[in-house]
Amino acid sequence: MIQEPTVSVPDHDADPEPEATRRDAGATESARANRGWWDRNADEYQTEHGTFLGDDRFVWGPEGLDEVEAELLGPAEELKGRAVLEIGAGAAQCSRWLAAQGAHPVALDISHRQLQHSLRIGGGIPLVCADAAVLPFADGSFDLACSAYGALPFVAEPARVLREVHRVLRPGGRFVFSVTHPIRWAFPDEPGPEGLSVSGSYFDRTPYVEQDDEGHALYVEHHRTMGDRVRDIVSAGFRLVDLAEPEWPAWNSSEWGGWSPLRGNLIPGTAIFVCERD
Repeated sequence: MIQEPTVSVPDHDADPEPEATRRDAGATESARANRGWWDRNADEYQTEHGTFLGDDRFVWGPEGLDEVEAELLGPAEELKGRAVLEIGAGAAQCSRWLAAQGAHPVALDISHRQLQHSLRIGGGIPLVCADAAVLPFADGSFDLACSAYGALPFVAEPARVLREVHRVLRPGGRFVFSVTHPIRWAFPDEPGPEGLSVSGSYFDRTPYVEQDDEGHALYVEHHRTMGDRVRDIVSAGFRLVDLAEPEWPAWNSSEWGGWSPLRGNLIPGTAIFVCERD
C-alpha cells in the first residue's frame, strides 16, 4: 500500500557528484538505478516542477502542450467511462485530469516516492507501484493508455514495454506516449547558445549513465532514433496513426534542463507517438 509522505527534501549537497558517462546498461541495472533515482529525487522534482505540471493538468512535455487542446487521446467528452492506464505517472497529475473528465484512470510508476506525492495531492486515484515492462494487469484491462515522459526514456527494452501495453489494451485501444525527441541526443543538454551545436552522433545509441565511484549506475537514460521508435511500435502490434512534434509556444518562457525558448524555437524537444491496437 502507498502511504502518505512526510514533508522532507533529501540533502543532495551531502552526496558526492555522480560521474556522467556513456556505457551499456541492461534492463535490470536501468530499472534498479532509475527506481532509486526517482525515489531520492521525487520531493525535489515535485517542488521544482509542480507549479508547471499542476495538480490536475495533462501536459505532454516541457513545451506545455496540454491534452485539453491536443486531444491526442480523443475528444474530452469521449473519455467518460473509459478505463485508462497512465504509465510513469509520477504524482498522477494526468490521471487526475482524466478522472475529472469522467474516465477511470489507474496511475502506475516504478517509484514509490513519486506515487506518495499523488496521495499528498489527493483525488483518490488508484496507484500501482510496478515496472512498466511487467504490467500487473490482465489482458484487455484498459481502453486507453498514456505516458507523458514516463518509463519509455528510461528502459533498456522499450519494445517490451510496448508489447505489455498492447497486451493490456482492448482491441481498438489507443496508446499515446511522449519522449525526448531523438534529435536532441545529438546536442548538449544545455538551454543556452552552447546547446545549439551538434556534439555527438544522432546514431550513437549508447545509454547515458550517471554512476557512483564504484561504477554502480544511479540514473540511466536510453536513446532510440526516430526509426527505432517506429519499428518498436510496429513490432509490438500497434499502428502509428500520428506523430506530434510540439513547437515552443510564445507564452512559455521557462527553462527545464536543456529545454528553453531559444532551443525550442529551433529544434524539437519532444516527440509524441499516437498508436492504436487493432
